[in-house]
Formats: sequence, structure tokens, C-alpha cells
Amino acid sequence: MVVRSSQDLALDDDEIDRIFRALADATRRDIVRRTLGGEATVTALAAEYDMSFAAVQKHVAVLERAGLVTKHPEGRERRVRGNPDTIRRAQLLLDQYEQLWRGRVARLDALLTDE
Repeated sequence: MVVRSSQDLALDDDEIDRIFRALADATRRDIVRRTLGGEATVTALAAEYDMSFAAVQKHVAVLERAGLVTKHPEGRERRVRGNPDTIRRAQLLLDQYEQLWRGRVARLDALLTDE
């Protein structure tokens, strides 16, 4: 299934799966939240969690594969930046589902009020 938005942005099934699997983890959601507000180094991100640096790197890698963050080198550090475009694309998909369900509820409501 390919979902098209009003802006003709498409998410295929694999992209949708990667995005929502990545967002299913609380640590990864927090990393996205923190990096949407501004860049952070992997070291700075790791300092905030009770887990190893390597574990945080793995979380960042999952987010990067999903397109939710980008990572670029700066000297010896790796800087992570949230990707609002991917968040926007996921939001458009959720908006489409909401419209679908609102339409169904409206039809059900109309059916029940006609009786």
C-alpha cells in the first residue's frame, strides 16, 4: 500500500513500518523530541540515559534508518538532528486515518438518526 498525501508525499509500507517501529520505543521517542529542538551529539544524548553509549548509538541508528533523525560528523563527534519532514509525513498518514474514521462515524451517526 502506498499512501499519498495532499502534498503528494508517499510512504510505502516499509517506510511506515520503520517509522512506527522506531517510535514504539520510549527512549527513541525522547531522542527524536530532544533533537527536533536542536542538534545534540551522541555523547550528550547518551549522558541522559541509564544505558551504555553503544545502546544509545543503536537507538540513533534505528531512528536514522527510519529517517526520523540525521547524523553527521563534526570532528570526533557525531551530531544528531531530528528530521521534521519525516514526522510531518507520518502525521499526514495519521490524518488520513483520522479522516477515514471520522467519515465512518458520521455515516453511522446519520444512519442512527434516520431511524
